[in-house]
Amino acid sequence: MRLGQTSVIYLVSKFGGSVLGFLATIYFTRTLGEEVYGFYAITLALVSWLGIVKSVGFGKAIVKRMSEDEEPDAYLAAGTTIKIVLTTVVSLAVLVFSDHVNAYIGRPVAEFVVLLLLVSIFSGLVNAALKGSHRVHIYAPLSTAKEGARSVAMIALVLLGWELTGMLVGHALGTAVIAALGLLIVRPTITVPERRHVVRLFDFAKFSWLGNMRKKAFSDMDIMVLGLFVPAGLTGIYAVAYTLAKFLDVFGSAIQTTLFPELSKRSKAGDTEMVRKLTNDALSYAGLFLIPGIMGAAILGDRLMLVYGDGFDIGARILTILLVGILAYTYNKQLLNTLNAIDRPDLAFRANGVFIGANLVLNLALVYSIGWLGAAIATAASATIGLLCGYYYARQHVRFRVPVGEISRQVFAALLMGIVVYGARALGETHPIAAYNEVFVVLLVGLGATIYFLVLLAISSSFRSTVSDNLPFDVPYITN
Repeated sequence: MRLGQTSVIYLVSKFGGSVLGFLATIYFTRTLGEEVYGFYAITLALVSWLGIVKSVGFGKAIVKRMSEDEEPDAYLAAGTTIKIVLTTVVSLAVLVFSDHVNAYIGRPVAEFVVLLLLVSIFSGLVNAALKGSHRVHIYAPLSTAKEGARSVAMIALVLLGWELTGMLVGHALGTAVIAALGLLIVRPTITVPERRHVVRLFDFAKFSWLGNMRKKAFSDMDIMVLGLFVPAGLTGIYAVAYTLAKFLDVFGSAIQTTLFPELSKRSKAGDTEMVRKLTNDALSYAGLFLIPGIMGAAILGDRLMLVYGDGFDIGARILTILLVGILAYTYNKQLLNTLNAIDRPDLAFRANGVFIGANLVLNLALVYSIGWLGAAIATAASATIGLLCGYYYARQHVRFRVPVGEISRQVFAALLMGIVVYGARALGETHPIAAYNEVFVVLLVGLGATIYFLVLLAISSSFRSTVSDNLPFDVPYITN
């Protein structure tokens, strides 16, 4: 698989953004505590779900139609008009029912919900324009810059004593600034769209909107349900565990985002063989970081969570279960990415419907019956169900193969890594360095990553080729 410079740029940029978010989250949890962070997480989850109503799939539709290189500015203009109208309706509804919104979240934040909604439409449109015009290599660094701008703004306002308000305002401010920069890069031509542009967007969006809901269901359904049944403090710890688990999905997300415009273009040209190859490649490497991450979380989960503050170690089991769910979800989104790219959003719609239904039912039933652990189990179980459905529909139209060999080599490397890290932790616990949790964790994680990638380089010729092809310099390696 040759990811190319675009994928490398995206990966490095997203990794940098994730690191910034990781460090900022540690600051907020240690400064404000898990309860305030819980209110923040619930607010963002609500904004995310309201965002589905204001978008109903038109963001993905804009990317799809623009990526076909036919009248891209007209499709962007049509999508912008539609999303402005929908956002206005949703924002007014939030203000009318502000008392209910505030009661659900537990803090008076309805006005901030509207602010975040308005900023999100602006940012979403710019992101769609960048992806649809094949500027993923620009979108990725801007995404990192957005994370950095958010973190700086949020930390500055928290330092001023604004607490939850500072986090919400800072989030909106950082997002808006980087979106404005992205707009300057896109520089779309002002165009009056025709009815056919709206119709073609709708033809795709009527199916793809459930894809957006799938994404929100996976990332936010559990937070929304937890907001109904458990204290904000536990919700905050759960949200931290999810953020940490999602950090390891950076490579899978890089593959999905980078390949969609290329898959769409190849499909439009009738190049079915390349579509098959790209799908195989995506499945081969989607779990590259997540597979060892599951092993690492099982061994170091309690110490990893303690980095966020005292008491967060109770989320260790949550972290491991969520990583299993994210692995299944990551493989599934590669398959649905292919279905959308070959213009079969109807099949992705069906698979998404099954996943969302399972996710909602399982979350409500398990959180109500066994508490916050049920949310993690529901997430993992519904992701597995979604993966099975995605595989069934994708195999009907793209003759890809499951890369069992490559995935098995990743699992083997992760198992060897786990044995070494487990032994190193056992020995280290008797050493004074174990008292310095952050240092101890960094050393163990670094050791594990080194072992994993060295083993994988030794046993996988495909991985060696991928690394060699995508670095700006030649890497000597053992040939088979």
